[in-house]
Amino acid sequence: MGGLASFSSALEDSIRTSNSDLFDDIPLGVQLFTIPSLVEKDLKGTLRQLSEIGYREVEFFGPYSFSDPTTIQQWEMMKGMMGLNQNAFYGFSTEEVASMLREYGLSAPSMHTDLLTLQNQMAPMLDEAAKLDTKYLIIPAIMEGRSSLDDYKLLCEQFNAFGSQMKSHGMQFAYHNHGYEHIEMNGEIPMNFLLEHTDPDVVKFELDIFWMSAAGADPLEYLKSYPNHFKLLHLKDASVPVRFSGDGGTPDQWMAIFPNMADPGDGVLDVASIVKQAKKSGVQHYYLERDLAPDPHETLTNSYAKLSKM
Repeated sequence: MGGLASFSSALEDSIRTSNSDLFDDIPLGVQLFTIPSLVEKDLKGTLRQLSEIGYREVEFFGPYSFSDPTTIQQWEMMKGMMGLNQNAFYGFSTEEVASMLREYGLSAPSMHTDLLTLQNQMAPMLDEAAKLDTKYLIIPAIMEGRSSLDDYKLLCEQFNAFGSQMKSHGMQFAYHNHGYEHIEMNGEIPMNFLLEHTDPDVVKFELDIFWMSAAGADPLEYLKSYPNHFKLLHLKDASVPVRFSGDGGTPDQWMAIFPNMADPGDGVLDVASIVKQAKKSGVQHYYLERDLAPDPHETLTNSYAKLSKM
């Protein structure tokens, strides 16, 4: 019995060490859409708290003062739904935000923006992002112009053009999946089409493991099948297996399953295996993102502990 107990103990220690090693060399980050009410109320204090917990990267979401005016106007309706009053950077200039990040040992390697801003306000977007040493500018969702395969062909052309322009400024374009990309069109899966018809030198992807799973696709298989395409990962979990009520293409469908989200490591998704494959497949940045977390402080501390120790 003593030998069996010793073996079991050694096996458990090995598993803990193996999983812990997964995150030893990863500077964990937070997509701030996890905690929008905190950053709106006290951006500087929240950044300090993230640093004290152990996070080292943040990803901002817009709109910003330099975003396209139509985007800013459209966001007014969304803000009301989420109980927010301000846009990023919550009354601070980009230079002031950069100073806060330096003060607390944080970086902002990526920012979410939007299609209209990249079409119409690329120059100011690049100028302001450069002040934060941001390397990835990411479209988190496409709201219009994705109803046919021809639309996705046009998106590929635009993504390639965005990426080429950003590359000349030392930045990289990326696209974040949201679910609707997995509805078959003319024998093609739009997500696959985007991955296979964009230039991998200038277009990268941010994989959200929850939204992809809710669309009925497997994040693990995408990471295996498309190495070096995904450079950023959004980590959250699902309390139960969940699917969209429709095509996954509208905010009401997204928000309807917010209650099924869980902190990474507390749900049914195999986060450890996904991260292990992500590292093999070239993912560089790993963000906690539990959209509008109902208990922000608990999610921040619990998720860091789970991801650090698994």
